[in-house]
Amino acid sequence: MNKLNVLYEDNQIIVVEKKPNVLSQSDITGDKDLLTLVKEYVKEKYNKPGNVYIGLVHRLDRPVGGIMVFARTSKAAKRLNEEIKNHKFNKTYVAVLDGILKKKTDELINYLYKDSKTGKSKVVDEHFEGAKLSKLTFEVVGYYKDKTIVKINLITGRHHQIRLQFKYLGYPLYGDQLYGSKNNEQIRLYAYKLSFNHPVRKEVLEFKLLPKWKEIEDETIIHRL
Repeated sequence: MNKLNVLYEDNQIIVVEKKPNVLSQSDITGDKDLLTLVKEYVKEKYNKPGNVYIGLVHRLDRPVGGIMVFARTSKAAKRLNEEIKNHKFNKTYVAVLDGILKKKTDELINYLYKDSKTGKSKVVDEHFEGAKLSKLTFEVVGYYKDKTIVKINLITGRHHQIRLQFKYLGYPLYGDQLYGSKNNEQIRLYAYKLSFNHPVRKEVLEFKLLPKWKEIEDETIIHRL
């Protein structure tokens, strides 16, 4: 396991990078997860006895990397959850799509349904029982060979939302093994920017960290992100 990359910490929150293929929290696999890693980091750094409180307020899919914030107090967790509920918690993603997408900007609106038996979601009609409204906006920031690089603002946070909405559009995410990619590459989806109000000080905090992908090495693309 790679050493924890801490972007920011104080007595209320800790902001870290989730590496691709690391779980956000524990599951039945028993594999190491980021929540546990953060607890271990805080326990060791501050020499805390007993259990350490770390609140999980949002998640990223296992294969997806990016920035995550964890709460260090229950008060911070409650306030961050309220921000998410009130759409004041902003996550911006960068993704690489298979194919050349000509439309430069757009809003995608679909209804998604998660199948608890398969662990996969699908696009359904709005009247389908259990369907959830899913929205995102995107902007094309560049191209790499036969692929399109987009930045994405997530308006709702549904299960596998970005992956499904772009697949439904006809431009699946490069490296997405679950939803039809025909290669063995790491999925090109990364939560590279996160902004929210500090749960106590109320000032707006913004963090940015770009993935090390060959598709976004061009300075023009980096500037647009």
